[in-house]
Amino acid sequence: MGHFLSKNGYSLKKKSRKLRKKKKRSRNCFLQGPCMLCFIGSVEDDWPFESAVAAASKLAERYVSLNSPEACTKFLLSQGELAVWEGQGRSLLSKLIGPPALFCAVDYLEMVCKRKCAELQRCTPRKQPRCAFQEAMENGEERGDRRCLLPSLPSSSSSSCPLEEDGSGAGRLTDSSSATTSSSSSSSCCCQLSQNESSEEAKSAESTDTSHINQLPSSILLKVFSLLSVKERCLGASLVCKYWRDLCLDFQFWKQIDLSGLQQVTDDLLVKIASRRQNVTEINISDCRNVQDHGVCSLASNCPGLIKYTAYRCKQLSDVSLCTVAIHCPLLQKVHAGNQDKLTDHALRLLGEHCKELKDVHFGQCYSISDEGLVALAQGCSKLQRIYMQENKLVTDKSVQAFAENCPDLQFVGFMGCSVTSQGVIHLTRLQHLSSLDLRHISELNNETVMEVVRKCRNLTSLNLCLNWTINDRCVEIIAKEGRSLKELYLVSCKITDHALISIGQYSSTIETVDAGWCKEITDQGATQIARSSKSLRYLGLMRCDKVNEETVERLVLQYPHIVFSTVMQDCKRTLERAYQMGWSPNTSTAS
Repeated sequence: MGHFLSKNGYSLKKKSRKLRKKKKRSRNCFLQGPCMLCFIGSVEDDWPFESAVAAASKLAERYVSLNSPEACTKFLLSQGELAVWEGQGRSLLSKLIGPPALFCAVDYLEMVCKRKCAELQRCTPRKQPRCAFQEAMENGEERGDRRCLLPSLPSSSSSSCPLEEDGSGAGRLTDSSSATTSSSSSSSCCCQLSQNESSEEAKSAESTDTSHINQLPSSILLKVFSLLSVKERCLGASLVCKYWRDLCLDFQFWKQIDLSGLQQVTDDLLVKIASRRQNVTEINISDCRNVQDHGVCSLASNCPGLIKYTAYRCKQLSDVSLCTVAIHCPLLQKVHAGNQDKLTDHALRLLGEHCKELKDVHFGQCYSISDEGLVALAQGCSKLQRIYMQENKLVTDKSVQAFAENCPDLQFVGFMGCSVTSQGVIHLTRLQHLSSLDLRHISELNNETVMEVVRKCRNLTSLNLCLNWTINDRCVEIIAKEGRSLKELYLVSCKITDHALISIGQYSSTIETVDAGWCKEITDQGATQIARSSKSLRYLGLMRCDKVNEETVERLVLQYPHIVFSTVMQDCKRTLERAYQMGWSPNTSTAS
C-alpha cells in the first residue's frame, strides 16, 4: 500500500512503462519497513493490470496535492477512498494474495515475510523440534545467543513492534522486552512440546515394556495359583494355555488335594492322581459320594508320605479304606473320618499299631466304634493331642481313662453325647496341657467333677458345659474364681440364674465369651450387671432368654459398644447390615 501512496507516486505511471525492460525496480516506500507487498513477495513479474495501476496513479496524484499532515491523514482514513480502494484493488490483490479483501481483518499468523523473515516457518506442534537452547545444553554446546527458534509467528500485539534491517537482510526485534517475551513464550512452547513428546515416548515405552503375565517368574504365578481351589485350577486356570497347564500340574499343588464336595470325583481320578503324584501329603474327600474303597486304597498304597486324611460323611466307605491308609501311611498325623457308619474297631487297632505319629483323630458319629478300638488307639498313639467323639453311645468312661493315662499331651478333648459320666471325666485332671474341654450333653455330670477339673487344669481356656441341667450357679462361681486362664464359657440350657452372670463379672478377669442362651431364669439384672462389672467381656449370648427385655438389650448395645449382645433381634440386625454392606437390597431380592 505504501508503494501506491508514496510521495513519488506520480512517477509510477512513467516507471511502469519500463517494467517490461528492467528486471529490477527500486522502491521508495514511505512506511520505511516491510509493507503488505513484503509479505506477498516480488510483483515485478505479475504487473499486467494497467487499470489498477492507472487508478493507483490517480489516487497518488491526489495525495501529492495535499499540503498538511492532517489532510493526508483524513485522506488515508476516509471511508470513501477506502471503499474505492476495496473495489478497485480487489481485482489486483485477489490474484496476489488470494480471496480475502485488502482491508479486512488480517491474521498476521498467516502472513510470512518471505523477504526478511524467510527463516521463520510454521510447523505442526507435534513435529516441532526442541528449542536450540535445550539441544545446546544437552550437547554441551555454548552459544552466545541462546534464543529458541520460534515455532510460530508472534501474535498481532507482539508483531506491531518495528524491525531493523542488518547487513545480511535478516530482521530482528529491537524491543528487548518483546524479544524476552517472545523468547520465553517460544521456549515454554518448545519445552511443553518436548514434555509432550517425552510423555508420549514414555507411554509408548510403557505400552511396549508392559510385561505379559506369563513373563512373571514362575514362583509368583505358582503363589497366585496356590490361592485357587483345585476346581478353579483344574477347570479354569489350566485351560488358559499350555504354560498355565504345566504350572497347575506342579508337584506342590498336588501335595495338598482338597476334593471335598465334588461329586465328579470317582475312583478313576484317585487312581490317576496316585499313579502320577506319589508325593501327596494331604487328601480331603469329604462328601464325595462316588468315591469307593478301591480309589482310597490305590491312593494310600502309592502315597506312603500321606500325613492328613479327611473323609467326613463318606458313608459308602468301610474298614478297608482306613485299614489300607493305616498300613501304607506310617507317617499319618491326622485322621478325620466322622459320620462313617461302617467304620469299626478293627481300623482303630491298625491305626494304633502302625501310625505312631498320630496326633489328631475325629470319629464323631461313628456308631460302631466302642471302647475296644479307642483303648487300642490310645495305647498305640501316645502323641495324641486332639481327640473328638460325638454321639458315640458305645464309648464309656473306660475310653476316657485310657486317653488320660496314655496320652499326656492331649490339649483338646471332646466327648459330646457319649456314655461318659463324672467317674470318667475326673481322670482328665491328669492332663496338664489340656486347653479345651467339650462336655456337652453328658447325662451324669456333677458340679464337683467340673470344679475339680477347672482347679487342676490350669491351662484350660475353653469349657463347654451346654445341655447339662446339673450345672448350677455355685459351679459357675467356682469356675469364675478358679479358672485363671479361662476365656470361653458356654452355658447354653443350663440351670443358672442372674447370680451366675453376676459372679462371672465380679470374679473373672479373663473370660471374654459367655453364652447363656436358653437359660430361662436370666433377667435384665443379670445381663446389666455382667456388662457393667466385667472388664474382659466381649460377647454375651442371650438367645431365647425370654425374661430379658429387648429395650434393655438396645440400651446395653449403646452403652457398651465393645460387647456383642446376641439375641434374635440383634442377630437379625447384624445379618441385615452385613447383607447391605455386601450390596444386597430388598428390591433386588424381591425381583429375583
